[in-house]
Amino acid sequence: MKKFNIRKVLDGLTAVSSSSSAAQTGAAKENDAVPESLQSEHFQLCKTVRHGFPHRPSSMAFDPVQKILAVGTLNGALRLFGRAGVECYCQHDSGAAVIQLQFLINEGALVSALADDSLHLWNLRQKIPAILHSLKFNRERITYCHLPFQSKWLYIGTERGNIHIVNVESFTLSGYVIMWNKAIELSTKTHPGPVVHISDNPMDEGKLLIGFECGVVVLWDLKSKKADYRYNYDEAIHSVAWHHEGKQFVCSHSDGTLTTWNIRTPAKPAQIITPHGKQPKDAKKPEPCKPILKVEYKTTRAGDPFMVLSGGLSYDTVGRRACLTVMHGKSTAVLEMDFPIVDFLTLCETPYPNDFQEPYAVVVLLERDLVVIDLGQIGYPIFETPYPLSIHESPVTCCEYFADCPGELIPALYSVGSRQKRQGYSKKDWPISGGNWGQGTQSYPEIIITGHADGSIKFWDASALMLQVLYKLKTAKVFERARGKEEKANTDIVDEDPFAIQTLCWCPESRMLCVAGVSAHVIVYRFSKQEVTTADVQLLEVRMQSDLSNVDSPDAAGDQTPTQPSPPPPSPQESEPSATISTQASASGNISISLADGPRDNMPCLQVRISPLKQSPGYQVELVVQLVWVSGEPPQQITSLAINSSYGLVVFGNSNGLAVVDYLQKTLLLNLGTSELYSPSEPNQRHPCSPRKARHPSGAQCDSNDGPNAAEERCKSPNSGSNSPCNSDEERKAKFIEKVKYKSRRFSKTVSNDFARMSRKISSPNEQKPYSDSKDNSFSRSRSSSVASIDRESREAICAFCFCETFPRKLADASPSPCLLVGTTHGSVMLVGLSLPSGDQQRLLQPVGISSSGTVARLKGGILTTALLDAAGALLPASYQPWYDPNASDEEKEKEKSRWRRPASPPSSQDGHDSQFAVLCSERQAKVLAMPSQTRVYKHNITESSFVLRADVVEMAGANCIACFCANGHIMMLSLPSLRPLLDVNYLPLTDMRIARTFCFSNLGQALYLTSPTEVQRITYSQETCDNLQEMLSELFTPVETPEAPNRGFFKGLFGGGAQSLDREDLFGETASGKASRSLAQHIPGPGNMEGMKGAASGVVGELARARIALDERGQKLGELEERTAAMMASADSFSKHAHDMMLKYKDKKWYQL
Repeated sequence: MKKFNIRKVLDGLTAVSSSSSAAQTGAAKENDAVPESLQSEHFQLCKTVRHGFPHRPSSMAFDPVQKILAVGTLNGALRLFGRAGVECYCQHDSGAAVIQLQFLINEGALVSALADDSLHLWNLRQKIPAILHSLKFNRERITYCHLPFQSKWLYIGTERGNIHIVNVESFTLSGYVIMWNKAIELSTKTHPGPVVHISDNPMDEGKLLIGFECGVVVLWDLKSKKADYRYNYDEAIHSVAWHHEGKQFVCSHSDGTLTTWNIRTPAKPAQIITPHGKQPKDAKKPEPCKPILKVEYKTTRAGDPFMVLSGGLSYDTVGRRACLTVMHGKSTAVLEMDFPIVDFLTLCETPYPNDFQEPYAVVVLLERDLVVIDLGQIGYPIFETPYPLSIHESPVTCCEYFADCPGELIPALYSVGSRQKRQGYSKKDWPISGGNWGQGTQSYPEIIITGHADGSIKFWDASALMLQVLYKLKTAKVFERARGKEEKANTDIVDEDPFAIQTLCWCPESRMLCVAGVSAHVIVYRFSKQEVTTADVQLLEVRMQSDLSNVDSPDAAGDQTPTQPSPPPPSPQESEPSATISTQASASGNISISLADGPRDNMPCLQVRISPLKQSPGYQVELVVQLVWVSGEPPQQITSLAINSSYGLVVFGNSNGLAVVDYLQKTLLLNLGTSELYSPSEPNQRHPCSPRKARHPSGAQCDSNDGPNAAEERCKSPNSGSNSPCNSDEERKAKFIEKVKYKSRRFSKTVSNDFARMSRKISSPNEQKPYSDSKDNSFSRSRSSSVASIDRESREAICAFCFCETFPRKLADASPSPCLLVGTTHGSVMLVGLSLPSGDQQRLLQPVGISSSGTVARLKGGILTTALLDAAGALLPASYQPWYDPNASDEEKEKEKSRWRRPASPPSSQDGHDSQFAVLCSERQAKVLAMPSQTRVYKHNITESSFVLRADVVEMAGANCIACFCANGHIMMLSLPSLRPLLDVNYLPLTDMRIARTFCFSNLGQALYLTSPTEVQRITYSQETCDNLQEMLSELFTPVETPEAPNRGFFKGLFGGGAQSLDREDLFGETASGKASRSLAQHIPGPGNMEGMKGAASGVVGELARARIALDERGQKLGELEERTAAMMASADSFSKHAHDMMLKYKDKKWYQL
């Protein structure tokens, strides 16, 4: 019987509904023949891997046999690290902070203690760890946990000072309890405080050392259930560490002291030291210092022991960074850290606490970094971290994801990036080396690009579910840096991070990179493998201006909003007085008018570097474009950006309009306000100035609103003089005051509508919104007036570009030609035709012609993405120029150019039929138009109650679709060209604007977003990838033999001086200690059925315990056999001796003498 599939039924219904919404019935019937292979079965959404540094870390643990590191966070997350490429992420459902982690060493299990007083046992033997058991304490707060090596009994210290014992196999409480009032002296009148430390004596498992916060340490005898010794000190205790012989222990205290105690002399410490205290001359006690939060005492076989501690600095070291102190013999090394220390662990050669530890490294967990220090080399160098933990080195401001890149890209980026690596790292191998890589079948190249607040750009190799930095580009090198606050330019439009990356555009085939920054600058980069020194950075300054009196562009419904006329803006020549009135934004939003030297005009926000620029192999500056101040108004931040290497053009737009730059000729081709794209009176053809005329070093400056009779003034050098005389100061002041009055009237009329619109829309394409992380939003705070910011919110901005080859006119016999699709925040899509000179030489000499073809379509909401499909529904990629090294020799350039192949042009329209589809997607709608007729074929309303944050046309399973991420957390997939819904999953509600600005889709079912300021979460929407995910993920647990226990030696075995074992089962088992109170803690089974849970639990702990018991029994039997064999040998020797003596006695005697 054929299996019923509800997905196919829904696909059929949605296809019918989508087809019925088409405007042209005949066109829909004609396009029904376009095959669509994508179905709902091809899609499934799931998380794959998480990269980066754990956000807000709180605890750490290490398995010395498996070589696995675990990090817990305040958000309840667990991150596990092994060798390079072996990472794992899992999350506690409660989200409570992880206060402590304990490995079941070499057993593939981990115990986590949370701030909500719950314990969880994780199974690490599967690729995606899962919780096997949970135990929730109801009446006591957990403060400390301790699990002895090769033991199944977990000690739990509580805030009340009691100690409970948990069986980790069954995760049940034992009836054996150590009460605080029995541990301390009866004469003590105060509560000792919470338990801050628990550990057993390395040489005697029956002795338990308990540390209370008040400064009392108790050595508890587990068998006799009483305290053997009590050690009292006046200062609070933070940590305790044993010497491996079990005769001494060290305590760290809140006054910065370390006390060393002999276990048999509890009266006073054997030694008191203050590592960072100043010793007074009168031989009194050293000055108190900051608390020593943790100390570890590790011994070596061939030298002095190591004592590692954190904290303890003197109070007079104000502003000093956190330090880790390493004391070895008579030397003391103070290692400064970049961030506060959360925890540290000393890695040792042996897991046995009763043997020489032989420490070789220290893992230091900082608030924003992970550092591993090599203890075996002079100077204590650090290891080079193989994990991608530097994503947050500077806050991430934008992110792009490219799957299935050209194969030679990653080696090329790695070759230039390998020269940027720091020196001075330890030469030893990375010590956290556990786990194995996955065996995935997907091997296509993947690259992630992140833009940062300091102006840097990082390229990451994201292939095979791994992440490794390839290359780092610093865009701030192009500009001059202010050395101090007094030298800081007053033309900045952001308070902090003026070099922050706003958006970027990258062409993998040509390796061209275009970057837009928050200071209204655009930088074009070329990739080169050779070093070059640029004497003068090519600079082009653009003057983009928009007047508030412009008529608003049509909205999605086609209505127009009339506005009152205003006086014309002052010309550039009139805006250069020596003294005038300027407006400054105040914190309250009021406009303050003050006299100044003059309004800032024709000034960029950043100063381009004047001295020669040495550019290393990699991305090198081709051109810098800067927007300048206009009549005291700062330039608006760039909201959209695109580059095309085949055309040699860069286009960018903001709330004022758009500008097209020819980066080959270093000229500005077009500078239009958004409203001018609508005006039918504008000439269709705009001829820019010749690039060879009046070339000036500072580049051309253009005004987008100079009026219809100022064509000759549209591109003008700032160095050219002005023939018109300047008006008087009084006239300028009067005009400026009139302009401010008009702005105030306009503000009063539109403020209610604008605030309502901003409250409905939490994200805008042309404004950066505040984020949860204070550093992340530092680059988006503008100094412009609040009135202008409100007007910009309602002003139509350019938000999307797409270079393509399509039909610029609605002609039946038209042929495709280079074009530019322009999308606005009001939902309009315009078409701009490009006329490129033929031939490489002509292209460098003749200007590029640009003509506006008017509006193509209008959609609800701002335009997010556009694309073109051919008649068969296949994506028509933008043409590109294959990469060549710009600094190579002429022969190599000619050799590369001879292999260039311009992509085949799309077929022309024949017999009046449409041969292309234009795909348009906005914040609320998606439409498909037939080209060149520009008739709507398909339409789909994506959302009514929310809006789309990110939309991309992606390739999936050999076909194309639209991938959408909505603000309500839904991820949707629409087929092309029919816009049939394929997937709609409520994945992630928008809780942070960081997700909104970093979420991006890529081809082959891949997507990612920045889930925290330090972590990147990768997801897949491909069913095939989800099915193969288990094979692709890395393995944490690998079978490794536990090292042999240390040899006790002949004399220790003879006189009983070795480690004393303890049968904890006899003490803590139900038979000996009884049952624990049921109200104390509640057992919660892990996910999955009971049989699977029991099987997994036995596989993790029970089987190993039984195997260990069997090995012990086998060893015991072998020992008994050896003893019997030795006794038989001794008996045989005795018999032989007696027989020999008898033979000698009767050797010379006759038989009759016997």
